[in-house]
Amino acid sequence: MSNRYVIILAAGQGTRMKSKLYKVLHPVCGKPMVQHVIDQMLDVGADQIITVVGHGAELVKKELEGKSDFVLQEKQLGTAHAVLQTYDLLKEKDGLTLVVCGDTPLLKADTIQSLMEHHNKEKATMTVLTAIADDPTGYGRVIRNDKGFVEKIVEHKDASEVERLVKEINTGTYCFDNQALFAALQKVSNNNVQQEYYLPDVLEILKSNGEVVSAFVTNDFSESLGVNDRVALAQAEKLMQKRINETHMRNGVTIIDPDQTYIEAGVTIGQDTVIYPGTILKGNTNIASDCTIGPNSEINNCIIGEGTVVRQSVAIDSNIGSFVQVGPFAHIRPESMIANEVRIGNFVEIKKSSIGKSSKVSHLSYIGDAEIGSGVNVGCGSITVNYDGVNKYKTVVEDDAFIGCNSNLVAPVTVGKGAFIAAGSTITNNVPPQALSIARARQVNKEDYTAKMNRKK
Repeated sequence: MSNRYVIILAAGQGTRMKSKLYKVLHPVCGKPMVQHVIDQMLDVGADQIITVVGHGAELVKKELEGKSDFVLQEKQLGTAHAVLQTYDLLKEKDGLTLVVCGDTPLLKADTIQSLMEHHNKEKATMTVLTAIADDPTGYGRVIRNDKGFVEKIVEHKDASEVERLVKEINTGTYCFDNQALFAALQKVSNNNVQQEYYLPDVLEILKSNGEVVSAFVTNDFSESLGVNDRVALAQAEKLMQKRINETHMRNGVTIIDPDQTYIEAGVTIGQDTVIYPGTILKGNTNIASDCTIGPNSEINNCIIGEGTVVRQSVAIDSNIGSFVQVGPFAHIRPESMIANEVRIGNFVEIKKSSIGKSSKVSHLSYIGDAEIGSGVNVGCGSITVNYDGVNKYKTVVEDDAFIGCNSNLVAPVTVGKGAFIAAGSTITNNVPPQALSIARARQVNKEDYTAKMNRKK
C-alpha cells in the first residue's frame, strides 16, 4: 500500500466565530475540532500529518504536540497557497496526500478509507470527497461528465441555472497523487476577485495534463459540515453527540433519553450501565458495567467501578469504587478516593479525602482533607474542620470508628480504631482506640424558667 500523507488546513483566524479562542480549538463534545480531525487521520494509518497553522499557531501546536508536524502560513492567501507551504516536507515523497480542513470535526475515518480505496481503484490523480445536499445553495457544485469523472467544480455564484440543479457538492476534502499535486500547485494563479490561490483550481490543471479526476460520495452529508460560526458549532455538537450516544447504545449501554444526555468523546462506559436523563459525562471518565448514573448527574474525569449508583450528584477528578451509593445531591470534589461498598448520601461533600470500604457518610456532612478508614459511620451534620484560614490540616478516622451526629473534628486530629464520638462533640485532641469521647457542655435544666419569665413580663 502506498504511503499516506495528510495536510490539515488550520491557518484561518475564524473571525465569524467572534471569539478570543482560535477557531479550530473550539471544542466539539469536549475535544477541539482539529483534534477530532487528527484522531480520524491517525485511524486511517497516516504516515505523516502536517498541520498548516497561522493565527494562534503556538496554541494549535501545543494541542497537537506529538501527533503532527507543522508549517506556518504567515499570510492567508488561499487554500492552494496553504498546501504549498508543506512543499519542503513532501516534495520528494511518493504516495497519496489527503487535504482536509481543520474545522470539519464530523469527518469519519471509514469515509476517508473509502475515499482512498476509490482513488486507487479509479487510478485517479485527484479525487474529491463529495456529498448529496437536499439544499445545495451556497455550496460548490461537482459537475461530472458522462463517464462519471469530474468535469469541474463550480461555485454557487458562478453556476448556471442547470448547474445549480446539481445536488452533489464539494466537501473541501481531497485525495491527490503527491507528486502531481505539487507540480500542479506551481501553476495555480490568483487571477480572481479575492486574489487568492484556490486548491480546486488544481482540478483544471490536472485535467489539461490528461490526468483522471474522480469523486467519491459520502453517504452522510453531516460529515461535510465546516464550522465557521457558533451556529455551525452547535450543529456539529448536536450531530457528534448523537453519534457518540448511538455508539454507546450499540455497545450495550442503556441511555433512557439520548436527547437529554450529554457524553463527551473521551468517555468509556461498560455494558448494562443505565444512563438517566439530565446526565453529563465529561473528560476521560471511565464507568464500569452495571452502573446507574443519573438522573441529573455530572461526572468529570472520574473512574467509577461496577454496580455503582450516582443519583443527582456531581463528581470531579476522583475515583469511586464498585457497589457504591452516591447521592442524591452529593458533591465529590477533586482528588477523592471512594472505596467499594461506601455510602455517600444526600447533601454530603467530599473533598480531597479517602473513604474506606463499607463506610457511610449518609447525610449533611463535609469531609475534607481526611482519611476515613473502613467500616466507619459518620453521623448526620458531621464536619472535618480542616482550614484555619491559612493552612489545611488532615483528619484521620481509623477503622470501625463511630462519629456521632453534629460532630466537629478539628484537624489535625486522629480518631482511633473503634472509637466513639458522642453526638454534638467538638474534638480537638486525638481520641484513643476503643474510647468514648464526649466534648460538649454538660446539660443544665432551669426548673420553672418559663413561668418566671412570664411573671416578669
